[in-house]
Amino acid sequence: ARARGLAMIPRGVEIYVGLDPIDLRWGFERLCGTVNERMARRPRSGAVFVFFGRRRHAIKVFFFDGTGLCVFYKRLDKGAFRLPTNYDPKSRSVAINERMLEELLSGIDLDLPTTH
Repeated sequence: ARARGLAMIPRGVEIYVGLDPIDLRWGFERLCGTVNERMARRPRSGAVFVFFGRRRHAIKVFFFDGTGLCVFYKRLDKGAFRLPTNYDPKSRSVAINERMLEELLSGIDLDLPTTH
């Protein structure tokens, strides 16, 4: 079953997680700039972009739905969201799949597949 919070988030699109924390008070324009500058992506590309706050107790999911920019914001009652592991330490973002996004939003630790 699909997690309740994911009903509004698009399926079948690329998903990128920003690895540098952001100020979660940032609005649409600042998030667009962050996608452009830190992730080298276009905010209106149809991809989903995930951002963490410094303490990782809250997360923003940012995307364009074809008619406008959307933000999904989730704050955990306790604990912290876990960053994906096994990524290039020089990267500022990492691509994940839908299952990993569901696990991330559910509070499950993410381990990226390693490349050999």
